[in-house]
Amino acid sequence: MQRGTRLAVAAAAALVWGEWLNWRWSQALVGNREGPSEAVVVLGFRNPQPAANFINRWRVRAGIRSITGDHARDTRLIFSGGATGKGVAEAELLADYARSVLRWDGEVLLEDRSRTTWENVINVIPLLEDVDRIKIASQPAHALKARAYLRRQRPDLAERLVRADDYRPGEWLLGKPLLALYGLWTLRGIRAGERKLSPR
Repeated sequence: MQRGTRLAVAAAAALVWGEWLNWRWSQALVGNREGPSEAVVVLGFRNPQPAANFINRWRVRAGIRSITGDHARDTRLIFSGGATGKGVAEAELLADYARSVLRWDGEVLLEDRSRTTWENVINVIPLLEDVDRIKIASQPAHALKARAYLRRQRPDLAERLVRADDYRPGEWLLGKPLLALYGLWTLRGIRAGERKLSPR
């Protein structure tokens, strides 16, 4: 096999692997719970600048597209993330982007104290108590980590988790191998049982 062919095969394998792993993470620790009310939790990403960065803008879009038509009226959109340094809280930047750019006019709640994913989950729990369905929107590995944390902290609420629309085939295609590598690193504290695909 010529060198160019070998490189092409290796690149294709890396893309398939990244796609598969991100898909798998998006399917873990979620169920098919029904109910009229839902909360979509959008987790913030480090954002020292005064406007939402590329990753945070994508996370907001993923959160909004996670709202199904049947539940739009009964959905609360929760933005979670504290300030980076002395800047504005991530939650505020996310909410501003949702309202001013994406024209979201539904219910918005802010959790603006968290500095870690564990704190994200702890601090949004009071906002989730009375909803039927919970979606967590972020990159698939990060969202899985948050779902695992919710399962550890409040297993009763974790029973309400359903899949967010934060994984789509081909989206971020070239970056998915890198996201997969980073995801493996960030999920190193998540037990094997917390990564298994949810039963359908």
